[in-house]
Amino acid sequence: MHHPDVRFLVGLSLLPGIGPARFHRLLDRCKEPERAWRASESELVAAGVDVKAMPALLEKRAALSLDREMEKLERLEVSVLTIFDPAYPPRLKEIFNAPPLLYMKGEITRQDDQSVGVVGTRGPTVYGKELAARIVPELVRSGLTIVSGLARGIDSIAHRASLEAGGRTIAVLGCGIDVIYPAENRTLYGLIRDSGAVVTEYPLGTKPDAFNVPARNRIISGLTLGTIVVEAQYTSGALITADYALEQNREVFAFPGRATDRGSAGCNRLIRDGRAKLVTSTEDIVTELDLTVAVQQLEIKLALPANDEESRLLALLSHEPVHIDDLSRQSALPMPTVASTMMMLELKGTVRQIGSMSYTLVR
Repeated sequence: MHHPDVRFLVGLSLLPGIGPARFHRLLDRCKEPERAWRASESELVAAGVDVKAMPALLEKRAALSLDREMEKLERLEVSVLTIFDPAYPPRLKEIFNAPPLLYMKGEITRQDDQSVGVVGTRGPTVYGKELAARIVPELVRSGLTIVSGLARGIDSIAHRASLEAGGRTIAVLGCGIDVIYPAENRTLYGLIRDSGAVVTEYPLGTKPDAFNVPARNRIISGLTLGTIVVEAQYTSGALITADYALEQNREVFAFPGRATDRGSAGCNRLIRDGRAKLVTSTEDIVTELDLTVAVQQLEIKLALPANDEESRLLALLSHEPVHIDDLSRQSALPMPTVASTMMMLELKGTVRQIGSMSYTLVR
């Protein structure tokens, strides 16, 4: 159920000629969303609406049924997060011309306050693909949410690698939430919705347009602690995200490439011009963002028992090796359960296998 005021903000987002800047000016002038929706022509002009655009705006407003628009959102299971909502991402709220509302599928949580943007070319080389697929899981293990734009190339690789690593990821669209672009990312869209969020500032039905991309990119950088450019050509759209990150006083990182590689020309230029920090590993990024505390907290969390089976087995372990047969007998757990649980504990780094099926505590 949406707050009653939300429908007036949704209505404003549907009016031609009212972008984020005019939206904010109108709200500042009228104070209340309902009054902003019903603003007079003079109030609209004062908020910056072009007089020539006024007839189209007034005609659209008169024709809109706010109840019908809200019913569409409910039917499509789209939530609306407004800048007045306590759950609105605090880092995004800080930027110039923050989106007054976000249409969303999935959920943005406080965990996502620790996030980085991962962007790059739509036509990556083997080097770019391998780099993105390697660094994203490492970033996820450092407790970071991955934010990108669901575009072909590096964006899609970043989202998939995050999901495969069991992490959270947010996709920011340059179209309506009900428009999946590119179409081949339909399955990926659903996975992101279920393990993070898909968000956009554009109303239902908005088609993909190159004009929308820069505005979309300011949200990617605005949500994050910093933006990582994996691979980008000299005129890549990823550089627009980097520019926004710098304007927003966020970090920018770039992986270098060979001087002769066109695919790395944009990254090399960012580094050359001092607009991005040269990084060659995830550790460089984590150190620069001062995420040491977050990593330590993640390690502590991983070391804690996740269930009763882990608790029972950890209680039987010490720094002296214990054979898996003894663990099964003493814990009264079936051997398959013991074997699978010990494998998980070993992956967490909590236990170590010594010799033939004997285990000790690491910590």
